[in-house]
Amino acid sequence: MPRTFEAPKTLVAPSRFCPGCGHGIINRLVAEVLEELGLEEKTIGVQAVGCACLMRTTFLVDWIQAPHGRAPATATAIKRVRPENTVFTYQGDGDLAAIGTAEIIHAAARNERFTTIFVNNGVFGMTGGQMAPTTLPGQKTASSPKGRDPDLTGMPLKISEMLAVLPVAYIARGGVFSPTEIRKTKGYIRNAFEAQLNREGFSMVEVLSPCPTNWHLSPRDSLKRLETEVVPYYPMGELVKRGGSK
Repeated sequence: MPRTFEAPKTLVAPSRFCPGCGHGIINRLVAEVLEELGLEEKTIGVQAVGCACLMRTTFLVDWIQAPHGRAPATATAIKRVRPENTVFTYQGDGDLAAIGTAEIIHAAARNERFTTIFVNNGVFGMTGGQMAPTTLPGQKTASSPKGRDPDLTGMPLKISEMLAVLPVAYIARGGVFSPTEIRKTKGYIRNAFEAQLNREGFSMVEVLSPCPTNWHLSPRDSLKRLETEVVPYYPMGELVKRGGSK
């Protein structure tokens, strides 16, 4: 009987993420795309500080650990020195959208030829669920126990929209809260890596992801919140399509 599903060979150990966390699904999608494109043997990943660090013992590619927020700068150097390799950064919102904002904006402005997987779960995950630049108004976190107050801390950053005004190759936003959206997100990730393969320039896929542990919700309720509260603020789809159309 033929198999209908097979786990990627690049994932060599069980996920180390919390139950219900979206990182495990996102890891699988990236691994599947790399293997389908035949890139797993020549891929170099750049890990951000945060939950992304948990990938290095389970995801079998070459990894470099970047200082906090500096993954795009690190990836820039790697890709310029080793243009034959496929290079990607894997970053959360507490890394990319906070201390790393300058690095991601300027890498995109230079149209560097690497790919970024940007996981947006609305909190600093590994450090205890503090407010991130992507935290929604009114959302309670460890550092905003009464809810985020836009008068005090401003509005959440829409990183994909910010980068979409720059001369980049591909920008998309997906989510991992339903089978349909997971399939779409895999397609976005494939487009992003293909843009790099074709030397089109910078590509990024933002993935809306649940964090049940720091949202203090069950995995099921986290998926519902993602769909009903997060997606309306962060609409999904391709913001910059390959070929430059927006």
